[in-house]
Amino acid sequence: MSAPIYPRAAEPARPPRAGSRGPLGRPRWFFTLFATDVWERFSFYGMSAILVLYATAPASGGGLGMSSGDAAALYGLYLAAVFVASVPGGWIGDRLLGARRAVLYGGVLIGLGHVSLAVPGHPLFYPGLLLIAAGTGLLKPNMAGLLSAFYAPEDRAGRDAGFAVFYMSVQLSSLVAPLVVGAVGETVDWHLGFGLAAFGMALGLLQYVRGTRHFGTVGHAPERAATPAQRTRVLRGTGLAVAVLVAGYGTDAALGMFRIAHVMALTGLLTVLVPVLFFWRLLRDPRLTRAERVRVKTYVWLFLASAVFWALSLQGGSVFSVFARDATDRTVLGFTVPASWFQAALPLFVLLTAPLFAALWKRAGDRITTAAKFAIGMVCVGAAFTVMALAAWQAASAADGRVPAVWLLLAFLLLAAGEVAFAPVGMSAATAVAPATFVSQMVGLFWLAGALGGGLGGNALRVAGGGSPSPAYFFALALAALVTGLCLFLGRGALARKLGV
Repeated sequence: MSAPIYPRAAEPARPPRAGSRGPLGRPRWFFTLFATDVWERFSFYGMSAILVLYATAPASGGGLGMSSGDAAALYGLYLAAVFVASVPGGWIGDRLLGARRAVLYGGVLIGLGHVSLAVPGHPLFYPGLLLIAAGTGLLKPNMAGLLSAFYAPEDRAGRDAGFAVFYMSVQLSSLVAPLVVGAVGETVDWHLGFGLAAFGMALGLLQYVRGTRHFGTVGHAPERAATPAQRTRVLRGTGLAVAVLVAGYGTDAALGMFRIAHVMALTGLLTVLVPVLFFWRLLRDPRLTRAERVRVKTYVWLFLASAVFWALSLQGGSVFSVFARDATDRTVLGFTVPASWFQAALPLFVLLTAPLFAALWKRAGDRITTAAKFAIGMVCVGAAFTVMALAAWQAASAADGRVPAVWLLLAFLLLAAGEVAFAPVGMSAATAVAPATFVSQMVGLFWLAGALGGGLGGNALRVAGGGSPSPAYFFALALAALVTGLCLFLGRGALARKLGV
């Protein structure tokens, strides 16, 4: 008789033997996760670098012919869908598949999504985005859970530094992807660029399958496997939701009223409702102790701060890309730099700043709290948008409506510093605050803040008018970041006492 697909209980995880190490003394499990995430990030950042540019390109040039505001909304809500999917993705890893298989299946869905985008024409474009969103939502929280499983629970400083180094390492691929995919997509064919992203994901899956033998039993089985009754209830609920969506959008299409904006509106609504429902259900779970419930309630403040951060930071791939195309002098020695190449600036500066922050966190230990680190990240983002406000003001008064590229590069440098100070610490804090057996779902909750932020930030430009961003637009967002950073700094002591981080 074959073994059941979903084990009823997780076996105690056995870590790899201590002597199993690769180059530079790093454990082999680290290199497996590193290589997998490098290629997954290559596919993600390569596709993201050309998504807004493809959406705003005229139909005669093979694009979708969207306005800048609509394209920014599409980009933001696509990322929001990625983050929303991390909640069921975390649950599937925690309760059904185990983190190891969840990462594998997520990678397969991402690869199929990129293949869909590579098909010429537009019919498979939106289904491809949905496949990538679903796959990334399954892969990312469980990848973080795997990484966290190799650190002792009490080693907070080491875990923070480990997440920072890992976050820095995958930027190597994020640096190359916009240059390769962007050059091919902008100058040769958009769909060929998407095809290169599919190739990158295939390499990542191959490396992952080969390297899981170095994991011991870590992530092999669910931490707390769902019972048959729970699985049945989830499957019924999922089937009902899919039926309602098919019936609703099918009727919409039959009446000739369907627009992609209707799907975007649903995604935006989910970015608000899902976090509320998630917190409500988690706080009502009887397995939580009183101390765990206090930590989760306090974490709401970090969640809201994270939403503000992502609402601003994620505009680096949309609004900053529009500014690069429309208001930046991109001519160097007679060569016009593709607008997508500026997306490589963010990972480049992450590579330069991540070692500094990792060393700072390691040296400071517990003296710099999580809230203080968040505050530092918010101030950096606020400074980035202040630079963009000044650049937009100068562009408005320039004869050709363009400014030197150094303005955009400086803004990306500050945005990268903010991301390094904020994102890896946020993931690490989510795993540290998480109640027992809820680690992947808490990481999913951290990314839900990105969903809320992506939905809000993606619509900001459309609300502001939908054209090129103005100085007032950038300045208003800079003010929001700085005020949030100040609140985090003032409340750092109280947050640390209740969260323990």
